[in-house]
Parts: sequence; structure tokens; C-alpha cells
Amino acid sequence: MFNLTGRVAVITGASSGLGRQMSIAFAKQGADVVVMARRVQKLEEVRKQIEEMGRKCLAIECDVTNVEDIDHAARQVEDVFGKCDILVNCAGSAKNNGVLDMTDEEWQFTMDTDLSSVFYVTRAFGNLMKKKNYGRIINIASMYGMVGNMAMGTIAYHSSKGGVINFTRAASAELAKYNITCNAICPGYFDTELTHDTLITEEFTNYMKATVPIGRYGHEGELNAGAIFLASDEASYVTGAILPIDGGYTAV
Repeated sequence: MFNLTGRVAVITGASSGLGRQMSIAFAKQGADVVVMARRVQKLEEVRKQIEEMGRKCLAIECDVTNVEDIDHAARQVEDVFGKCDILVNCAGSAKNNGVLDMTDEEWQFTMDTDLSSVFYVTRAFGNLMKKKNYGRIINIASMYGMVGNMAMGTIAYHSSKGGVINFTRAASAELAKYNITCNAICPGYFDTELTHDTLITEEFTNYMKATVPIGRYGHEGELNAGAIFLASDEASYVTGAILPIDGGYTAV
């Protein structure tokens, strides 16, 4: 089960963190991979690692808030591979502040990066999928898109990821007629480049231990199984699903 041989997977935010981990995981399952991000040097490192595994890999410099970049990337993928079977919208960033103190710039930056980008990328690559009447779209949201939190002020991040969750539901309903599924994964506390400085503090670690039933942060690779499942042919009847991988945070 879950053999992705012959599939082409496109992953945004693939230069580091969860995006990089999933890119390598898809290659291990047999997929050819397109890695996209702004940092070319780090992308090239991922590309080399995937090619050493015997899979094809295309690295594309792309700013997911720039529509021209995205549309150009989609044309490149079509030229090289002729299709896109799997899309993972993983790119993201955020500027943190509470609702009373957040600036307009902080709000707009987070919305552009975490929500509008998902629309732009899905539109471009969803149209490639439509041509082949097949697709698997996986949006990386967050458990913070499902709940609030009392550890820190990050109102724009909560809002953008909540938007990604309902975008996923809406897109799943619209795209089903093209044999395209659209699902979301909601990660909990994973130690990545984006979250590291927050998670290593004693205060936040104590908060995590009090609120996450499993009592620890997510380990590298623990998101991969959910992504591989949702990307597979076997998940053909799963669409509009919101999958928390959060150690139980949203269960209590």
C-alpha cells in the first residue's frame, strides 16, 4: 500500500522543516518530487539528496506570495513532468502578536504568507491536475487553526490557519468532480526553523507538558505518515478531512 511510484509530488516550503521532511518521504515511497522555496542553496541540498535515492527532482525558486512566480513554476512542472499528481502547500511564516497589539503589517504579512499563498498555489497546480482528472492536494494548516491558545499572542496565525482549514473544505467540494481530493493536516508542536526559538524555552516547554497529552513535542518524520496516506491512491474516498497530528492537543 501507499506506493507513489510514477507520481509527481510538488511541495512548497521544501527547503527546511516539515516541507523538507515530506519531500524526502514522498521520494522514499517512489514519487518524483518538485521542491519549491525561496532559498535556492537549501533547495539544491534537498534535490541532491532525493536524486541520490534514484528519484527525479526539480528544484524551483519560488515566492508563494508572488503569483507570477507560482504560475511560472506550474509551467515548468508541466514542461518537465507533464503533470502534477500531488501538491503539498507547506510554505508559511508568521509575525506573532496579540489582537490588541498586532500591526496592520504583521497581520497582512501572515495572511499573505499562510492563507493567500495556499489559494494561489492551489489554483495554479489544481488546473494541471484538472487536465489529467487526478489529484491529491494536502494543505498544511495547524492545530492553532482549530483552537485558541493561552501561551502567546498570535492572532493572525490562528486566523490564517483557520482560513486554510475551511479553504480545504470548500476546495474539496469544488474539485471532487475532477477526481481531485483536498485535505488538511494540522500539526502540533514540531521543532522546526520557524518554531525552535519559542519551543526551547522552559516556560513554553512546561506549557506543552501541561497541554499535550502525549507530553512531548513532535519528532522529525512524525508528520510523514499522514501526508503519505492522504497522497495515496488508497485515500481516494478521503476528501475535506482535517487531520490533527498534535499529540492530542485538540482532543482535550
